[in-house]
Amino acid sequence: MPTRSPRSALYKSHPELVLNLGSCLAVLAIVAIVSYLLVRERDSVEQSAIRSSSNIVQLIESDILRNVELYDQSLKGLIWAVQHPELLNVPPMLRQQILFNQAFSAPVRGDILWLDAKGDVLGDSTSVVPRQANFADTTPFQAHRDHPGLGLLISPPFKARLGNLDWCISFSRRISGPNGEFQGLAAGALRLSYFNALFQRLDIGVDSSINLLNSDGQLLARQPTRAQDPLIGSSFSERPNFKRILGERSGSFTARSTAYEGQRLYTFARVADLPLIVLVAHSADEVFQSWRRTAIVVSAATGVLCIGILWLTLLLGRELRRRHDAEQGLAALAATDSLTGLANRRRLDQVLRQEWARAQRNRKPLAVLMVDVDHFKAFNQRHGHAGGDHVLREVATTLELCIRRPADLAARYGGEEFQVVLPETELAGALLLAERVRASVEAMPPFGDDERSVTVSVGIGLHIPGSAQDLAGLLGDADEALYRAKANGRNRVEGPQV
Repeated sequence: MPTRSPRSALYKSHPELVLNLGSCLAVLAIVAIVSYLLVRERDSVEQSAIRSSSNIVQLIESDILRNVELYDQSLKGLIWAVQHPELLNVPPMLRQQILFNQAFSAPVRGDILWLDAKGDVLGDSTSVVPRQANFADTTPFQAHRDHPGLGLLISPPFKARLGNLDWCISFSRRISGPNGEFQGLAAGALRLSYFNALFQRLDIGVDSSINLLNSDGQLLARQPTRAQDPLIGSSFSERPNFKRILGERSGSFTARSTAYEGQRLYTFARVADLPLIVLVAHSADEVFQSWRRTAIVVSAATGVLCIGILWLTLLLGRELRRRHDAEQGLAALAATDSLTGLANRRRLDQVLRQEWARAQRNRKPLAVLMVDVDHFKAFNQRHGHAGGDHVLREVATTLELCIRRPADLAARYGGEEFQVVLPETELAGALLLAERVRASVEAMPPFGDDERSVTVSVGIGLHIPGSAQDLAGLLGDADEALYRAKANGRNRVEGPQV
């Protein structure tokens, strides 16, 4: 006989469980796919913001390098002219043109000064007659005086002493004599407002900022500026994020800001070998604002879809359960005798074929009991069909009580006859059970005005492994034994003839 797979058996016995499991797996798959797509979209938004910030950083870096190079070339030109005294003996206007690049020394950037060894101004890019001031107390002047090999030095931010330049940084080079002695300084001031004007032309969002810092952590420029923002010259050297930036040349990372609430996406780069750092800080809320709106809409739609799937699954599972119960009920009705509640003839034939095939396959014995109610026609005439039906139900109940093993089957064979199938049962066991059935029926109380109770006759058919007997022969032996029991006086048990 073909055997059903466990999966098929599970589906037939609990179809709603299989449906619920499938729906849950489908919902999990939908949630997993949507989550993966949202995470990938978030990464895409983050990478796009990083690329945009990197482009801004590179643009600013290029502009700063160009300005530093221009300042350095102007300072080198000034030093070259100072070291050639013959060039200084020309008329003042011509000397001014030789010493200073007038096209570069524009008010938007700052001025260039020539200082002597005492710190006094000998030459001024803004005027033929130099402005009077002394810079001997400044940090760049003292550094160049005491350390000849500094090269180009970029100063911390300072308030300009000459002119109305507000906050500046200076680029300076040492002027040395023929024997390396200190002869003064060539210095150029760059207005930090120049960077603010540059940054203002770049739109990076309301809650984001472009910053220029030196390697000591001092803020040189920032846009946009608000009342609560740090002032120019503020130090960030002790903040964890700046220490992380200082350890690398360039890169991007996301971290919580110590000055503002929320996460920030930082993109930074050091300007060549200069002690300058360009930093773009994006608000994470601003970067992911559109993604969050999309995520909320997609998540809500996915949630509604999943809830709808689970709800429909619940309804369909309930209908499957009802259909399964109805099918089980119909199957039970189709296999049950309506009067006695025992298995009917159809069910009996199925079980007989199954047990016969199993007995042949496993080489095990099989016993069949034929049970007949004695003098049933006379009893029916005395008490009517209602009384006869009552007795048949009582006998059927007694048969069920006598059977102990789950594999045994008691069925109504037809009329007042019953049959009991006993798999893997020897003759001794069959005789014991048959006698129990006979005695139990005889022990029932008499019906109505009868003086004696109803009795049964039992015939036993037995199949022994290895015999040439077939199923029809087994049933014939049981029927023949029943007739012998009736012929020998009824209310008795007869086994197969040897």
